[in-house]
Amino acid sequence: MSQLVIVGTVAFDAIETPFGKTDKILGGAATYIGLSAAQYHAKGALVSVVGGDFPAEYLELLESRGMDTSGIEVVKDGKTFFWAGKYHNDMNTRDTLATELNVLADFNPVVPENYRDSEVVLLGNLHPEVQSSVLDQMSAPKLVILDTMNFWMEHTWDALVEVMKRVDVISINDEEARQLTGEYSLVRAAQKIQEMGPKYVIIKKGEHGALLFHKDEVFFAPALPLEEVFDPTGAGDTFAGGFAGFLAQTEDYSFDNMKKAIVHGSALASFCVEKFGIERLENLTREELYSRLQQFKQLTQFDIELH
Repeated sequence: MSQLVIVGTVAFDAIETPFGKTDKILGGAATYIGLSAAQYHAKGALVSVVGGDFPAEYLELLESRGMDTSGIEVVKDGKTFFWAGKYHNDMNTRDTLATELNVLADFNPVVPENYRDSEVVLLGNLHPEVQSSVLDQMSAPKLVILDTMNFWMEHTWDALVEVMKRVDVISINDEEARQLTGEYSLVRAAQKIQEMGPKYVIIKKGEHGALLFHKDEVFFAPALPLEEVFDPTGAGDTFAGGFAGFLAQTEDYSFDNMKKAIVHGSALASFCVEKFGIERLENLTREELYSRLQQFKQLTQFDIELH
């Protein structure tokens, strides 16, 4: 099994949805990614930063799921990154109520020495220069996955273009793909993005599934229709963690295996939205995951008779 380096935020979130609200709870991209990848027993190191206000039991929780937290810097006199958001009734749009960078403002990631030869690197949604600094510390990863967002496209374009040249897979949503390329057609957008560096392009469409592009090949995985979506926070990161964790476990980075990884990521994301924060991922069993993967199979399987 390949080692996996996960770089991203470990944070406090305060979330409000039509179904309720929370005070500060454990969140952050690296947290969701790590808990998701852990479902595949991926040997992973989290690279992040927290403040002295971050509870030791949260680090212990991540360790108990098999994540190495030695790459999480603790700034004792600092405060942990905090985000607060409120979702609208359709659950597809939200308002950011607060963003406090705190210790994240001066984050200088250090990859643990024993993980610098890892085969898989997942660069969570951070400043592109921070993402590049992580790649500078790696020896020769076989697969680099990049997550980014519209904020970096608007404010750090040159740095984003540079880091994109160094990655194999980029994971963004449909709106971001259009903004990045100026193309409305997602097929054309994916072609343009591949010309910028990434060989594989994942375009997420929220409740409408995800597309995987490679050269002239396209694969689509639906999102599982759910009776209730309780909290969408972290669903995209959970998807990425499942995708990366599955690939690290199988050590197969082909397009055909990425198709399977997309479905595994989608299945995990469908659990994430069922409760607030990480609550559902924290208690997820392998049996539940396998059962849901079967649901995905039934959702997409059919026979065609040609006459």
